[in-house]
Amino acid sequence: MQIVTTNRSRTTLQEIGHYRMVKTLKTIGKSFAICTMIYCVTDMQAQSAKTSSAKSYFTYVGTYTGPDSKGIYGFRFNTADGTFTPMGVAAEVDQPSFVVTDSHHRFLYAVTEIGSGGKGEGFVSSFSIDAKTGALTFLNKVPSLGGGPCHMVVDKTGRMLFVANYGTGSVVAFALKPDGSIGDKTAFDQLSGSSVDARRQKGPHAHEVILSSDNRFLFVPDLGVDHIKIYKVDAAARTFVPNNPAFVAVKPGLGPRHFAFGPGERFGYLLCEMGSSVVVFSYDKTKGTLNPIQTISNLPADFTGEDNSAEIQVSASGRFVYASNRGHDSITVYSVDPVKGTLSQLQIVPSGGKIPRNFVLDPSGKYLIAANQKSDNMVIFDVDQKTGKLTPTGRETSVSSPVSIQFVPAP
Repeated sequence: MQIVTTNRSRTTLQEIGHYRMVKTLKTIGKSFAICTMIYCVTDMQAQSAKTSSAKSYFTYVGTYTGPDSKGIYGFRFNTADGTFTPMGVAAEVDQPSFVVTDSHHRFLYAVTEIGSGGKGEGFVSSFSIDAKTGALTFLNKVPSLGGGPCHMVVDKTGRMLFVANYGTGSVVAFALKPDGSIGDKTAFDQLSGSSVDARRQKGPHAHEVILSSDNRFLFVPDLGVDHIKIYKVDAAARTFVPNNPAFVAVKPGLGPRHFAFGPGERFGYLLCEMGSSVVVFSYDKTKGTLNPIQTISNLPADFTGEDNSAEIQVSASGRFVYASNRGHDSITVYSVDPVKGTLSQLQIVPSGGKIPRNFVLDPSGKYLIAANQKSDNMVIFDVDQKTGKLTPTGRETSVSSPVSIQFVPAP
């Protein structure tokens, strides 16, 4: 039987329900208690269903190719016990150091990171994802229009792909076709400038492309100029233009690398590679502007060696921030002040390998997986949901030169 819940019928059903409860329980107080209990159980069931909607994930790992790596590797990840099952080579691609999917996980995109020295240009490839098997089918490949493409993001409409070219310091937008393949360039910006490190900051180095949740602004950490570039996005036209102001600066020599927003986007967190530190910003959603409020070291106070920080992630709760160190080879855990957004160091734990270039929090939030590029392993940590601290599980997975990890729900 189908019930159409118009205002009139909803009122009628409420009256009938109220009458039956009063008649059965004899008191209005008891009937209210029963209604409250039913509401709570229904809400708990909805939340439980949402949390447990996926237990298994296809996991795609981008690598630096060579004698022991052929491209993108596939795994199944089980959130129940935090284990990986190898699926073999998902796609043979040259230097697929970063992979990303659209929001519906229908298509996967991979960079070919060549030309990082500023000579020549890299490529971007597209693949369709088989929802049942996780198999990748090649669609097409286009030049990235710059050297050393290192990061990408698909916009919220699924119609535009942004690419950061590290080697030549440029940002590009490509149209995405309905079949997932990459179309023509729709916008391009060649960055300029330099900073204080004569060896590493002679010119711009766009290191990442991050979209605001409302799809209105694009943020690009520039390691070479010590800026975060900020752009306004026109999703309908599939273009972008500089915001006003067009950037926010950090202390010279810090070398901005990766950026992440906390839930609700009240605050943003910039990991600086060269300075091994995190800069905290407050964020104005209306104007797309960032205001720095804290800079904190990503290393122990007594560390004196060489380090280059690499990746930063924020927990789904927004209570904790995680950042990796290459050199010290560790993951730093921070607690977040819920009012101010500022950070305090909680823990620094060894990454379980060498050069943790990338790490991810799995979709369940129960595990952190550290991709150690130079030791050819992905190490799994338990995440304490109350304290945010990490504990090694003793489990790891072998893969040659892992650089990025992407999860896709699996049946």
